[in-house]
Amino acid sequence: MTRIFSFTQPLDVDIVDAFCLLQKGFTDQFVYYRKDRPVRFMGLGRCIALPMLDDAECELSGPAGEQPVFFSFNRFDAHNPAPADELFQSFPSLHFMLPEVVLIENERGTFLQVNSLGPVYAGRVERFSRLALSARPRTRRSIDYTLTLDSRETWERAVDDGLAAIHAGRVDKVVLSRRLKVRAAEPFSSKDLLVNLIDGTAHGTVLLYRYADVFFCGCTPELLVRKRGADLESMCLAGTCPTSPDAQENARLAAALMADQKNRTEHDYVVRFIRDVLNRTCYSVDVPAQPTIMPLTCIQHLMTPARAKLLDGVDLWSMMGDLHPTPAVSGAPVGEAKMLIRQVEAYNRGFFAGACGYVDAAGDGEFSVALRTGVFDGEIGYVYAGCGIVDGSRAADEYDEIALKLKTVLSAFGGGTETVVAGVDGGAR
Repeated sequence: MTRIFSFTQPLDVDIVDAFCLLQKGFTDQFVYYRKDRPVRFMGLGRCIALPMLDDAECELSGPAGEQPVFFSFNRFDAHNPAPADELFQSFPSLHFMLPEVVLIENERGTFLQVNSLGPVYAGRVERFSRLALSARPRTRRSIDYTLTLDSRETWERAVDDGLAAIHAGRVDKVVLSRRLKVRAAEPFSSKDLLVNLIDGTAHGTVLLYRYADVFFCGCTPELLVRKRGADLESMCLAGTCPTSPDAQENARLAAALMADQKNRTEHDYVVRFIRDVLNRTCYSVDVPAQPTIMPLTCIQHLMTPARAKLLDGVDLWSMMGDLHPTPAVSGAPVGEAKMLIRQVEAYNRGFFAGACGYVDAAGDGEFSVALRTGVFDGEIGYVYAGCGIVDGSRAADEYDEIALKLKTVLSAFGGGTETVVAGVDGGAR
């Protein structure tokens, strides 16, 4: 059993400004930052990494009773034998990572948490508090970049392979992705991209995991699972169309999406899967029969919320494992779709479409599906997005849909000039 000491005190700061100042002293960084409400955790340094939370015994101190916050970043297909991108290969395979310092913003206020394997030294708390209070307002930075496109022909071959598997009865749906290489005109930092995502137009939850010189980040709209006591929430997100700045046209697009059989079929695979999982592990399951529209900056999705009560003995980690990956990021049936993705995609997805989030020492927390994300080293990077392929899918339409989705992670460059060049970087085997 590992004993952890955690000291938390209120701190009247903007936690993003404080993070931008404190981050200079730490190579390990973790962020789970919901833009829609104060569920925001920004971690610095690594106190300890644990395979299971049952291995920890936590002693809380300080004027605030906030639980220690463990971050968890998990790969889409951890057992894929194909090598990941060279950047993803740099990250260790760890389950629960407890930072040395966590800046917290929730419905109770803002807090500074310091974690240690021995009693927390008061001088560390005072120093971090003093530095955080001295933080100046953050500024945004635009970064010019070159985006290397994959070829439409490569994508068409991948979609053809997916449709062939569908017509052969191997799968009903498969989610295929595109990977594009980004090269910046000048060096950039994880802080640059983080601030642009938090202060920019992207909707959803901002994720960041930095390990030494490489970092994974993005802004995802998709909740996988959230636990508060016995209350559980999830989300069925699949089916996409563009948005329009014109309100009437936007409403027309949304109505067409709701009525589109191809998108409704794609969405229903996810609904059935999540409802089945919740019926096995929960009670009072509530999954509405009809979806709603989730509007985002460039696109809108079909979304069905899911709520339930957890059965005794079921924890958040096991629920994450049961739900991930959903048919929204793999396909249906899930296992066969994962095997097909290994055959069709020429790269290992790494954390893209993985389950990323946090769990506190009381067992509450949430995981999001890491969509609209990329991995970077401060000079180059890879950005990812995908779409569901079902009977009737057209490769050209899906290619263009992914281009819209990529705008979210590319907004992390803050409106810098984009130069597009032709090239082949990944795709079908």
